[in-house]
Formats: sequence, C-alpha cells, structure tokens
Amino acid sequence: MSDQNLTRFLGGSPGQVILRLVFLSFVVGVLLSALNLNPMDIVNITMNFFERIWNMGFAALDNIWRYFVMGAVIVIPVWFVLRVLSLGKRTETRPPQDGPSSSHSDRSTMR
Repeated sequence: MSDQNLTRFLGGSPGQVILRLVFLSFVVGVLLSALNLNPMDIVNITMNFFERIWNMGFAALDNIWRYFVMGAVIVIPVWFVLRVLSLGKRTETRPPQDGPSSSHSDRSTMR
C-alpha cells in the first residue's frame, strides 16, 4: 500500500491518526472510569442487549400473529359482506375529465 493510499485509508497521516486515537482512548477511558464501567461490562451489556432483542423478536412475532388473526376475524367477513352487497350495484361510468385549462397557452399567444 503506498503512502497516499494509507493516508486516504486512515483519514490523515499515520502519526496524526495515532495521536488522535491515543487522545480519544484516554478521554473514553476517563469517562468509563467515571461511570464505573470496565470493558467486560460493556461486552456483557451489549450481548444482553442483543439477546433481549432476539428473544423479544420472537415474542413480537407471536403478538403480531395474534393481532393479525384478531383483526382478520372482523375485517374479512365485513369485506366479504360489502363485496356481496356491491355485486348488485352498477358502477356508473364517468366521461374522462379534461386536463388543466388551456388559459395559460392562450396568454402566450396573445402577446
């Protein structure tokens, strides 16, 4: 990898990037210490978060299915009755409506 490609990949010269990372690591370390967290706590919190989302996801699918069935018990019979009742009605055909008025084109020819 040439120096230009490395600089582009890192977002700056390697020395500057290393200094920024050292500074940010120090600041984040101070913040984590103030919050009484250590790196393993963060790993455990993250793993628990994704595990809860995973478990909640399947429970959510079960709830979604229940809501669908409860709604379908009402919606499908009502839809069916409305369709049967609308079979006897004739739909009225409307003539196509004209597009926008042509007054704008008349103005351009009046000049």
